[in-house]
Amino acid sequence: MRQLIVCLIYLLAFATFHMNESAQNQTLKPPATVYLLKPAHIFDGESGQLKDNWVVLVRGQKIEAVGSAADVKAPADAKAIDLPGLTLMPGLIEAHSHILLHPYSETVWNDQVAHEALSLRVARATNHLRSELMAGFTTLRDLGTEGAGYADVGLKQAVNQGIIPGPRLLVATRAIVATGSYGPKGYAPEWNVPQGAEEASGSEELTRVVREQIGKGADWVKVYADYRWGAGGGAHATFTLEELKVAVEVARSAGIPVSAHSSSTEGARRAILAGVETIEHGDGLTPELFRLMKERGVALCPTLAVASGANIERKKTIFKQALEAGVTIASGSDVGVFAHGDNAREIELMVAWGMPVVDALRSATSVDARVLHLEDRIGAVKMGLFADLIAVEGDPTKDISSLRRVRFVMKDGTVYKQ
Repeated sequence: MRQLIVCLIYLLAFATFHMNESAQNQTLKPPATVYLLKPAHIFDGESGQLKDNWVVLVRGQKIEAVGSAADVKAPADAKAIDLPGLTLMPGLIEAHSHILLHPYSETVWNDQVAHEALSLRVARATNHLRSELMAGFTTLRDLGTEGAGYADVGLKQAVNQGIIPGPRLLVATRAIVATGSYGPKGYAPEWNVPQGAEEASGSEELTRVVREQIGKGADWVKVYADYRWGAGGGAHATFTLEELKVAVEVARSAGIPVSAHSSSTEGARRAILAGVETIEHGDGLTPELFRLMKERGVALCPTLAVASGANIERKKTIFKQALEAGVTIASGSDVGVFAHGDNAREIELMVAWGMPVVDALRSATSVDARVLHLEDRIGAVKMGLFADLIAVEGDPTKDISSLRRVRFVMKDGTVYKQ
């Protein structure tokens, strides 16, 4: 009996100690930092009019108030950040990136996938993430690691845990290709060379692969609806319509959206009918398919920035047709093919090829947020959203090159560039 009493006393003392320690830790937790941002103008990501003499109050990770300087009451401990002559706006969103690639002008794709060590590629990607953030891109959708397995999941975790600076990441992990259609190519046919994406054939394999990628951490599933294979070496459809429908249904069951690479007309048609949410590149799209996309709410991510040679005029024509059809256009550049941090070239080309400046800005902010299912978190300068904010020199609603002059970057309420 006495031993039991002694044990109870020890247990009570132990529990009391840890309760006190927990309470002390809670007491010592520092209060959320409060910032009062005071720019010359605000572009809120939605309206086309700049707000002059407005301020933004940030508490912790989120925007607490937005309005005229006279109406927003800041607490005494708020840290004022003056941004004279600058336009404050939502952090830019990149909807089509490859953080584990570097420019093909440095190393061609085949050699990056087949000859560069995973550790080397991750080290490069760490720098890429920093470059993206410093250029004002606070959110990236990464659409495939191109042979680097699930490294994007680890990079996302490193950013989220504050180990490395970078944009918030939505990742697609390995991406999915039809067996035999992808690369690297050029090896003897008796060799089975590791591919730049995960191969699958038939509904059963697609079901397994989609589930596995989601289980490993994919926020999006990316399928290649077509690729350069088969007769003539041009782009041909890879998966059947039924196969694509299976991939979409399996992903949708887990609440995961599907994106489709497509540069052929038939590949795009199958992907749209299968229920994908975004078409990447879209080089084979037609007015008829644009009507179908609009009916089904499918967005186009045109990747104008990687157009070259004879493809430039084709890209211009398709982009003009997309504008005329009124489909949703998401800003995504395929960055990685060219230098990370140079993503503004996509938005500049949107304007140069006929999109109104304000619509191009919305495409890279509030529209991308909606397409990526993040409109309740980012994409606008609005109370309650995460404080992903940048400030640029000049008026971006009149001069799109202002996006090249990023002077202030805040993500999740943390200042990274001032």
